[in-house]
Amino acid sequence: MPIIDALLNDFFWRALIGGFGVALVAGPLGCFVVWRRMAYFGDTLAHSALLGITLSFLISVPMNIGVITTCVLLSVVLVLFQRSRALATDTLLGILAHSALAIGLVALSFMPDIRFDLTGLLFGDLLAMSRTDLLWIYGGAAFILALLTLFWRGLLMSTIHEELARVEGIPVERLRLVLMLMFSIVIAVAMKIVGVLLITALLIIPAATARRLAGNPEHMVALAIGFGCLAVTGGLSMSWFLDTPAGPSVVVTAFCTFLLVYGGARKAPA
Repeated sequence: MPIIDALLNDFFWRALIGGFGVALVAGPLGCFVVWRRMAYFGDTLAHSALLGITLSFLISVPMNIGVITTCVLLSVVLVLFQRSRALATDTLLGILAHSALAIGLVALSFMPDIRFDLTGLLFGDLLAMSRTDLLWIYGGAAFILALLTLFWRGLLMSTIHEELARVEGIPVERLRLVLMLMFSIVIAVAMKIVGVLLITALLIIPAATARRLAGNPEHMVALAIGFGCLAVTGGLSMSWFLDTPAGPSVVVTAFCTFLLVYGGARKAPA
């Protein structure tokens, strides 16, 4: 269609459409991050994304594939280490997060022939959104939303009361791995929006803002998606009018919304 084609040919509208796609899945997954108190885990996966980018250069595969594969492998390693109980979870996450980021940066320094925008990888390059990026974002979003629809009850029950969920026969460990897979896909598709260092903020801040107003889990998810879209719109507008970096501007807008909601709204009944 001519109208859609014209929109996709404009870099601002491509950025807005891509941002909305990420907000669509960051909202519900961000709610699980908030409910399960997994912010540090999200940071660990986000930091490992740079290692995935390095591996994608080394073995010549698409960057998103390299990031998803690395994040999934790191998730499995985390689960195995947590079972052994050799280290406290927060200590283990801290070690893996910063080690993965450092290894990725060091490995990239040994590849001088490869041209890449390190700042864009770390903080996002939303205004350079391409049609291929949009396909990745909406393909990943469709897959994640399908998984959430399929496993919503089990994920919610294991989040509210894990032991009761086990008694009910819900495969808690398998659902934890599914959740980690979804986090990995979101990180891969959101790199273009806010970069690997700010992805967790896009997951947490809209969900935390929604928690102040929501009366039930589904309402919180819907509000988190709305606040995510608002952050993308405000961040892009700030970048357009004030010439600020787009990715950080999205996070700043989300934070300002969080402050306004928590400063002026009454908490919704549980």
